[in-house]
Amino acid sequence: MAEEFKRANPKLQIGFVGAHVAVSPEASLRASEAVDFVARAEFDYTILELAEGRPFETVDGISFKVDGRVVHNKERATLENMDSLPYVTDVYKRDLQIEDYFIGYLLHPYVSLYTGRGCRSRCTFCLWPQTIGGHRYRTRSPENVIEEIRRAKELFPQAREFFFDDDTFTDDLPRAEAIARGLGQLGVTWSCNAKAIVPYETLKILRDNGLRLLLVGYETGSQQILNNIRKGTRVDVARRFTADCHKLGVTIHGTFIVGLPGETPETIESTIRFANEINPHTIQVSLAAPYPGTELYQQASANGWLDLDSQNLVGSNGVQVSSISYPNLSKKEIFQAVARMYKRFYFRPRKIVEMTSEMIRSPEMMRRRLREGVEFMHFLTGREDHV
Repeated sequence: MAEEFKRANPKLQIGFVGAHVAVSPEASLRASEAVDFVARAEFDYTILELAEGRPFETVDGISFKVDGRVVHNKERATLENMDSLPYVTDVYKRDLQIEDYFIGYLLHPYVSLYTGRGCRSRCTFCLWPQTIGGHRYRTRSPENVIEEIRRAKELFPQAREFFFDDDTFTDDLPRAEAIARGLGQLGVTWSCNAKAIVPYETLKILRDNGLRLLLVGYETGSQQILNNIRKGTRVDVARRFTADCHKLGVTIHGTFIVGLPGETPETIESTIRFANEINPHTIQVSLAAPYPGTELYQQASANGWLDLDSQNLVGSNGVQVSSISYPNLSKKEIFQAVARMYKRFYFRPRKIVEMTSEMIRSPEMMRRRLREGVEFMHFLTGREDHV
């Protein structure tokens, strides 16, 4: 695509940003003559300075080519004052039709944004803290967040939900509670990412001030695997946290990963049983993905878990493929476990009754769930062709 743009306009300057180029800046530049620069790591002010026309050699945080040689400028200082960033919702208003975007677990239409960057957790598989955001949770002030939601409410009166996509919004409990109280005064419905360790008292404050849903990374039902990936959570605490959410009426979208270090047929089975037992409203099941730049990638490479002949993480049809195997667990078994977990979770009588009752109560939900059901079956069928 960059080459097509360059052919249409040879004077165009083209740069890449994101995790891949942060990990492999030189290889990214050498992949195509059309790429003039890459912005490593956090790139907000890097791109601003380039847009202002500053010479490449004066801009921190970029790599670029000079006479076929790759030059790496010094690293850009980590952004500390997150309140200095402009509101993204103003850009949304200018450029987006929020009605065009659907996520199965969020109310429609919704608005999604970040209130901070970084994550204190040390999960070995997680891409963004290890490549872009870092392991300090750098945050916007509660006042700044509340003011943007106040503005977003005016810009998007049709929005039924606001979602905070920070890696772990609940990393800072006093701040989360302060933001919640401000959102409660605005009368908005909101959701966020969370670890399965939030205490009941905080959950109640969040719920009482408009929290509807938590997106929770459970990953696995095996305590040993949680320890292996340094998740920093315990299965028994996650079980109690989930019971607290059910008691308070907080909806959960639970995410799980199959194929993490230590995975066996028995641990996969324990994860399926765990998910069914705690019964989040909806689930998402992914394959362990050894992204370059993560500790998981280093482990997989060093231990021979990674298929060096086929390191693609996504197939030609856009479906995630398994690229890790273990001596006692093949790639095929890991891949097939995703569909098995989905089927055993959603095709239980209890879950079918829940979903049916939800659809009966809401004609909108009826239309939505039927559409999602068709998409889900197409997804499962499509995966069968790429085992």
